[in-house]
Amino acid sequence: MAEVTRVRKRFLRPGEHFVTREPMMLSTLLGSCVAVCLFDPIARVIGMNHFLLPVRNPASGHLALDSDAGRYGLWAMEILINEALQLGAQRKRLRAKAFGGANVLQLASLGLPERDGIGTANVQFVRGFLEQDGVPLVAQDLGGVNGRQVHFYGGDYSVFVRRIPRSNTTGIIEEERDYLRRTIAVEQRGRPADFF
Repeated sequence: MAEVTRVRKRFLRPGEHFVTREPMMLSTLLGSCVAVCLFDPIARVIGMNHFLLPVRNPASGHLALDSDAGRYGLWAMEILINEALQLGAQRKRLRAKAFGGANVLQLASLGLPERDGIGTANVQFVRGFLEQDGVPLVAQDLGGVNGRQVHFYGGDYSVFVRRIPRSNTTGIIEEERDYLRRTIAVEQRGRPADFF
């Protein structure tokens, strides 16, 4: 009889990230948020982040949201890459898979102006960031209107994605909405948010 190997698991919530050399399972639930699964197949380093807010859009001259909190996408990516490099990954070998960015949050319900939506802004941000940073985006399931359940397995770098029907995303939407409200409230008080 074959021996059953248990795989350690880690679940990420909005604003979290995790990097390891252990072949474990990293999982999350996404609505408007984006998760990037990063790996170096030679150093066997894996990582995942989960961010809700995109970076400033330099072309438009305004933030994706009317709050300085839009910079969090940039921080989430920088931290993920830097921690992977600290564990022995090399920038030239990094590969990424990105998921999420559905337009499930209604900004008007938070008193913010509707533009393209948080999901769309996140998708544009993550694609642009990875291209500018020279990290190939080897797989993606971004945009749309459905939430996603994502499982990233560090043993072979595969990602299992299950789309969640919009009618079943109430919990995800509420968690993202609460996280966004807290982040904006902290920013409006003029002190940095406790993000990571």
